[in-house]
Amino acid sequence: MNLLTVSGSPHVFNDTSVSKIMWGVVIAMIPATLVSFWYFGLGGIIITLSAVIFCVLIEYLVQRYLLKEAPSVKDGSAVITGILLAFNVPSNLPVWELLIGCIVAIAIAKMSFGGLGKNPFNPALIGRVFMLISFPVDMTSWPLPVTNRMVLTDAVTGPTTLGILKEGLANGETVSQISSQLPAYQQMFMGDIGGSLGEVSALALIIGGLFMLYKKIITWHIPVSFMLSVFMFSGILYLTDPEHYIDPVFHLLAGGLMLGAIFMATDMVTSPMTYKGMIIFGTGCGILTVLIRVFGAYPEGVSFAILIMNACVPLINRGFKPKRFGEVVKNG
Repeated sequence: MNLLTVSGSPHVFNDTSVSKIMWGVVIAMIPATLVSFWYFGLGGIIITLSAVIFCVLIEYLVQRYLLKEAPSVKDGSAVITGILLAFNVPSNLPVWELLIGCIVAIAIAKMSFGGLGKNPFNPALIGRVFMLISFPVDMTSWPLPVTNRMVLTDAVTGPTTLGILKEGLANGETVSQISSQLPAYQQMFMGDIGGSLGEVSALALIIGGLFMLYKKIITWHIPVSFMLSVFMFSGILYLTDPEHYIDPVFHLLAGGLMLGAIFMATDMVTSPMTYKGMIIFGTGCGILTVLIRVFGAYPEGVSFAILIMNACVPLINRGFKPKRFGEVVKNG
């Protein structure tokens, strides 16, 4: 008589589910979403809603008609991809370009590998990088906060804080000369600056991150190691030559650092399984981000850094496997 039934992992004995985790992440992104609506008005609303609708619809159609399986769009993962993709683009991006990015993110980066839990790279980042390569002008025309939130044509574009710094240093200016053109750190913390929808308010992103920590959706290991490595590496550069390397606080508040560290690098599918692996992963993301920002051609490096480290996750998982129950560790 068989009294023991063995099923596949994971073996979780609580009320946690994939759907609850995914919708928890959606809730965590609400503060940053509302802030993006406030600063970018109707354009931000249209981009966000369009991205979510496109991603959900594309995932449904792929599962229903190509993979011939029951659609799983109710789990919320497509909604997360849509919001994150919207967070990574300008509020004045043509909707048809956004549609192409959503197709790449869902159909290619996610569903072609088998769907949720099987994709090696963050789908939203793949979609974002594809659009950056395909539509470089539109993807780097960053709107400033609007004055009339209900008018689409009110948006005025301008360089981001990282763009101002990069261009100034390339023209032979020093950090002291460029600093007068940069917004105050208080503005960067609150979000009253130009850029993509999700990189404007560090405060809103931190609130979302604290919510996910409270709900145990994520752990501290990746965000802290990511931000700490950025702070330390950029701080070393700053101490060696403060006229050519800006201070580490700027790097933490500028661009998509907070968005990447809190919401994108922590994706449980594309990040390591163990705490040690997470720290290695986050540290690698931070170092690569600073290297690309300081020495690369692009002013921002968060997306590329996370994708590069996504590719390293299988190796990290293999090198930092947890000890199996009952395993005897041999010395020597």
